[in-house]
Amino acid sequence: MSGNQNYSVINTTTEDLPLIYWMFEEAIAYQKKNHYSGWNSYDKEFLQHEIDKMLQLKIVENGNILCVFSICFSDPLIWRERDTGNSIYLHRITVNPKYKGQNQFAKVLAWAVEYARENKLETIRMDTWANNPTIINYYLGYGFQFLENYTTPDTDELPEQHRNLCVALLELSIH
Repeated sequence: MSGNQNYSVINTTTEDLPLIYWMFEEAIAYQKKNHYSGWNSYDKEFLQHEIDKMLQLKIVENGNILCVFSICFSDPLIWRERDTGNSIYLHRITVNPKYKGQNQFAKVLAWAVEYARENKLETIRMDTWANNPTIINYYLGYGFQFLENYTTPDTDELPEQHRNLCVALLELSIH
């Protein structure tokens, strides 16, 4: 699928993993340097699983990966009774530092809105760190609504970095 003629949104492949790992490591370093809440680590097996299941996508322009993100269609461990099968969930949005500040999230969101409309889904959902008002306000600026803060369970069903994490649940309605 493509968002427009300048870039495309396609599935990541195993060959992309070295760059994806580097992007995650750079994101972690950036978060720590700036004292932001963020990832302490990332689960390489989980990323491989997402690639295998075709649930991780990349934004590509002129042969360069600008951003990667993951999707799912059910997230009951975090969304509980709100997980009703009519949403697409965005996870682990990671921007290539070479393309930071170029509004990659707008491209992710444009793709997600188009996908939701084509598949008759009602909402786009995401979670982010509850103690980071800057990132929450960033997503609210794109029309997301804050629903609640929630602490994720400590379960093997979640990647290690997502356990016991206080997150803000955000939702965008598709009209």
